[in-house]
Amino acid sequence: MPINRTVGIAKEIKWLLLLLLLLYFTYRMALLSWPYLAFDDRVAFLRIKQSVVNIPWWKAAFYVHVFTSIFLLIAGFTQFSTLLLKQYPGVHRGMGKLYVVVLLFLSGPAGFLLAIKANGGSWSQLAFTMLAVLWWWFTWQAWRSVRKGHYKKHQDFMWRSFALTLSAVTLRSWKWLIVLVWAPPPMDTYRLVAWLGWVPNLLLVEWWIRRQKT
Repeated sequence: MPINRTVGIAKEIKWLLLLLLLLYFTYRMALLSWPYLAFDDRVAFLRIKQSVVNIPWWKAAFYVHVFTSIFLLIAGFTQFSTLLLKQYPGVHRGMGKLYVVVLLFLSGPAGFLLAIKANGGSWSQLAFTMLAVLWWWFTWQAWRSVRKGHYKKHQDFMWRSFALTLSAVTLRSWKWLIVLVWAPPPMDTYRLVAWLGWVPNLLLVEWWIRRQKT
């Protein structure tokens, strides 16, 4: 078998394994989101948000963010499969457009509104506000770039955008690890994961982008 063909197969196997991992975490996210379908103000995370849960704009932002995040995890991942891009370009473009529209008009603005009232005080609120702004900005730049035909720039911004989308997963992973190893007070944990959930993701993807260029 030609070396190029072998390398190509190895890459697709890698992406398949990553997809399975993402599907697992998406399933876990779906389980966490399931109780909110009852629209009960005293379930799960909403139990510690009683001070704001009766604010209409906050509650609307919360449900929009919860129910669109799962879609973004799956739709975003489809943008990085070479096999999908080559064999099913229509699927790639369609899912990409949906990802951009949902993020720019629903998930991103909702995340920004939630950041204003985040737990943990100003430190956490700053972290989540920066996350929401960068998330929206990277996605907007990815859209502008592809409209202008700047495909490499588009790809780089999509990597950045999806790295922040994955903060939904990495935040919870960091929280689990910190509680397991250190077990600090809940609000201290929240202040830590507010930054750890996305900053390492972004640093890693920036390193990857620069590595590809060199």
